Amino acid sequence: MSRSNGGGRRTALGRVRGLGSAKEGVHHWWTQRLTAIALVPLSLWFVIGLIKAADGGYTTATQWLARPMSAIMTVSLLVALFHHTQLGLQVVIEDYVHHEGLKLALVVVIKLASFLLAAVGIFAVLHLAFVS
Repeated sequence: MSRSNGGGRRTALGRVRGLGSAKEGVHHWWTQRLTAIALVPLSLWFVIGLIKAADGGYTTATQWLARPMSAIMTVSLLVALFHHTQLGLQVVIEDYVHHEGLKLALVVVIKLASFLLAAVGIFAVLHLAFVS
C-alpha cells in the first residue's frame, strides 16, 4: 500500500493512484466541478457554432473550425472534456474496482487514453487551423 511521505509529498505510486493527503481529494473534487462548469458554455458554443457552420456543408464547417477563436475554443473544450472524463472515470474505478493491481492498471490506462485522445483531437484542430 502506498503512503504519503512527510511534508505532503507522495510516492510515484500514490501520484498515479491519486492518493495522498486529504487535500488531494478536495483538489480532485474542485477540478472535476470546474471542468464541468467550463464544459457547459464550451459545449453550447461548439454545438451552436457547428450547427450554423454545417448549413454550408463540410467546407464551411472546417473553415469555421479553422478560425483562430474557434480553434482556441475547441482546444479548450477538448482539454476540459478529456480531463473531466479522466477524473470521473478515475473515481468510478477507485470506488468499484477492489483489486489493487487492476485498479492501478485501469487508472493508468484511463489517464493515458484520455491524454492520447485529447492530443489527437488537438492535433486535428491545429491541423485545420494551420495547414488547411
